[in-house]
Amino acid sequence: MADENNFDLPDLGAEGQQVPATQAPARADSMLEEEEKAAADLAPVFDVPVNISAVLGKAHIDVNSLLKLTSGSVVELDRKIGEAIDIYVNNRLVARGEVVVVEDRLGVTMTEIIKDGDSA
Repeated sequence: MADENNFDLPDLGAEGQQVPATQAPARADSMLEEEEKAAADLAPVFDVPVNISAVLGKAHIDVNSLLKLTSGSVVELDRKIGEAIDIYVNNRLVARGEVVVVEDRLGVTMTEIIKDGDSA
């Protein structure tokens, strides 16, 4: 009665067919090899420089107001406190995120990846 709730479930493949126990680790190994191969294929672009911008907000002001700005002036942005910031890579919106403090520097943590056509 102690073992009546213990079940041995078969390992099912992608098509729902049972896979022998000896075949399951081989499948995991081949997936790892494919991931390593994909990373190796990207190696030529690892050293390509990109420009990353984190936009806290935007403001539209005329030149006269711009020339009057001094140290300590406040420029009101179009974002509210806590609202996500836009993250651009090479002037293309790719993500949204939040500002974080890392030791004594500002950083950005990505909270949403923008797919093509989702920038609205």
